Amino acid sequence: MTVEETLPFADWLRLREPADGAARDEELLNVVRSRLTGEHPTVIHDLGSGTGSMCRWLAPRLPGPQHWVLYDRDADLLARAAEGMAGVTAADGAPVTVSTRCGDLTRLSAADLADGSLVTASALLDMLTGEEIERVVAACVGRPTLFSLSVTGRVRVTPTDPLDAEVEAAFNDHQRRTVDGRRLLGPDAVAATAAAFARRGVGVRERSSPWRLGPEQADLAAEWFRGWLGAACEQRPDLAGPAQAYARRRLADAAAGRLTVLVEHRDLLAGG
Repeated sequence: MTVEETLPFADWLRLREPADGAARDEELLNVVRSRLTGEHPTVIHDLGSGTGSMCRWLAPRLPGPQHWVLYDRDADLLARAAEGMAGVTAADGAPVTVSTRCGDLTRLSAADLADGSLVTASALLDMLTGEEIERVVAACVGRPTLFSLSVTGRVRVTPTDPLDAEVEAAFNDHQRRTVDGRRLLGPDAVAATAAAFARRGVGVRERSSPWRLGPEQADLAAEWFRGWLGAACEQRPDLAGPAQAYARRRLADAAAGRLTVLVEHRDLLAGG
């Protein structure tokens, strides 16, 4: 596989799932757990569910019967998510059920989430615009909301390379690009989300949730690198020439177990 070739999206989600689970902040999880006693059925709305990584991680860590409502605009991913929840139970062995809703999650209203005990999302905020975040936050107010694994734009790759900083800057510009008239927030999304909750009088806790990828995660590190560099070159085509040798060095390091990567994320708990 060359630097230009990346995995199909569903396969990428599957590959990153263990790293996502290891990165999510346990302190915020403990706060959520303390709010959900398990005395009543818990309804959890998961936004941008993809293949269901968030619910597979969180459901077994929460007590009591749960019903998860999974939202995504991709019906195939939602079907995979529902299938992947088969056999999952709560921390105390209580049943966990799932339903799916296909559509634009940025158009949800407070009424759509009114029965929720908790709202969750993972790796979502940085793909939204400022206006979309305002709408999502407005819909979530009134119940604890846990948004995990939003990129901050900060990356540390070891061993270092002279091109690292330039690629990082180009990637972050790509994250903030305009797509079909939508200006994405990328690394600015966590701050925008926290500010949107604060304007509505909702307290927010933030914690760091970095990926720490070493030789044991070489496949994920290499796939992440391809996507990272590819986005940077799309944003700045003048990087394409230098990127070829850079990619060969980095992928050789990954294959040899010499590459380590720290990708910084933030987790955010509002109203908890």
